[in-house]
Amino acid sequence: MQRAFYPGQEWLDTNGKPIQAHGGSILTVNGIHYWYGENKEKTDGKNGIWHWGVRCYRSRDLYNWEDCGLIIPPDETDTQSPLHPASMMDRPHILYNARTKKYVCWLKIMEKNGEQTETVLTADHLLGPYRIVRKGLRPLGMSAGDFDLAAAPDGKGYYFFERVHSETIIADLTEDYTNVTGYYSTHFPQPQPPFVREATAHFIRHGKHYLVTSGTTGYLPNPSQLAVADTWHGPYRVLGDPHPGDESQTSFHSQITSVFKVPGKRDLYIALADRWAPALMHLRYQDYGEWFRLRFAEERTPEEEARMAELQKLLPPDSAMDTSKARYVWLPFRFEGEMGILDWRDQWSLDEFE
Repeated sequence: MQRAFYPGQEWLDTNGKPIQAHGGSILTVNGIHYWYGENKEKTDGKNGIWHWGVRCYRSRDLYNWEDCGLIIPPDETDTQSPLHPASMMDRPHILYNARTKKYVCWLKIMEKNGEQTETVLTADHLLGPYRIVRKGLRPLGMSAGDFDLAAAPDGKGYYFFERVHSETIIADLTEDYTNVTGYYSTHFPQPQPPFVREATAHFIRHGKHYLVTSGTTGYLPNPSQLAVADTWHGPYRVLGDPHPGDESQTSFHSQITSVFKVPGKRDLYIALADRWAPALMHLRYQDYGEWFRLRFAEERTPEEEARMAELQKLLPPDSAMDTSKARYVWLPFRFEGEMGILDWRDQWSLDEFE
């Protein structure tokens, strides 16, 4: 039995197998925690498999996780399905809708034409079965990248997403959570990657709304950014990088996917992050951030082209990443006023917090 968290180390389920819940989140139902995410067990970067469905685990203590299986299995037969293993499906997020009594799951799909769309599914139970109710959805007519979903105490739903290579959008969800209403706000406009913010994770603390985001550098990590506001739609004030002690500027070689407030603890918020590329931990953001800036620049000098080619040798494309070996970095926030800080810990436990 595991009695602590060990960030960055291999994490096994109660059957002794590596946990596969990447880009994941936690829902707590009747005192049981459910951790779900992308199943990357077959994604070796060579076989063309991007995912093998959405897998879910359950636990009472957050340390030891029982495998509940694939709650959204891959569609192995239909090559046009958003659930086909070769489909670039990322970041499942699930909300429970008290009005419809449905669990609603959104999936980001990176289409072959470069567009990013959403597939929406519903189920009567958290563990499924799920049925597709929308696919190819372009919310607000936009190409929609990494995202988060959240609901207010009154049941109103919100959708936070990257308008691809542009800005962050916060949109109101329809009452059934399967679409957007048309009302939205815009935040953090940027000219190009790697400055554009993605992987938005929302949480509320002391009545304040927080957004954690990362830059746009694919599976390669970069400096996170924390912002705060008084309301759902902001405006948001950028507070800075919550990893001030990380000299590599890689968010401890990880990307935050969601923030979980631990029930029963007064002020414990855990940043759930993926370490997508453990084999590339020798690289710092300073090594490859320049390549992303040059790649998306409107013009490049011959010297910059040569520099870009030199840097490219360091960087495997996302499609060639062996994410089956990705690991998890779970760390607790420490707050100084409004600012949330994530300190590196080789080991920590819930008992350290009230």
